[in-house]
Amino acid sequence: MSRPLNEIMESGWAKALEPVADRITQMGDFLREEVSAGRTYLPAGENVLRAFQQPFDDVRVLLVGQDPYPTPGNAVGLSFSVAPDSRLPGSLRNIFTEYTQDLGLPMPANGDLTPWTERGVLLLNRVLTVRPRSSGSHRNKGWEAVTEQAIRALAERGKPMVSILWGRDARNLRPLMPNVPCVEATHPSPMSAHNGFFGSKPFSKANALLEQQGAAPMDWRLP
Repeated sequence: MSRPLNEIMESGWAKALEPVADRITQMGDFLREEVSAGRTYLPAGENVLRAFQQPFDDVRVLLVGQDPYPTPGNAVGLSFSVAPDSRLPGSLRNIFTEYTQDLGLPMPANGDLTPWTERGVLLLNRVLTVRPRSSGSHRNKGWEAVTEQAIRALAERGKPMVSILWGRDARNLRPLMPNVPCVEATHPSPMSAHNGFFGSKPFSKANALLEQQGAAPMDWRLP
């Protein structure tokens, strides 16, 4: 990750993340050190910065996750999303349950959320890597500075946007975007979904908040 930012991410993101370019380089060094020490990380190297491949200017909804799925084969570089052939993790299964109840849409065929990103949803984990089978293992290593700068930069555009913040970790980011309307609920994890996630109607609420800003609603449909 020592290459110029505009070679490893979309140009708008390269400009937005320039203040933390050195930190991104340091995180690349950290991951190489992990590998040298015989440890691996998720997602695969080419997907670590995947969230920043979509156009910075097109983001209309920010959906924040905590860190990548620690189960090998699940993490793809987008919060909550998995590869089309992966079994649904519990959190994503609960998201889809709420999706069907909130929007009246059928259950998606698989857990690939790429269609959302193509319409302007940024699926951003607060921490971009994890050691396999060790949830939270790369917290406080440096990624937070990168993703907090990303969130700050989005908020400072002054364009219509809504943030969806599930769980305490995500809600703690709200001060970074004081003028961005937020939809908040407990985390969709099986451990907490029944404490306020189910019935929270995040998708329809996000659309209402977009429309209040004069923007078109998000098309949340998944195949």
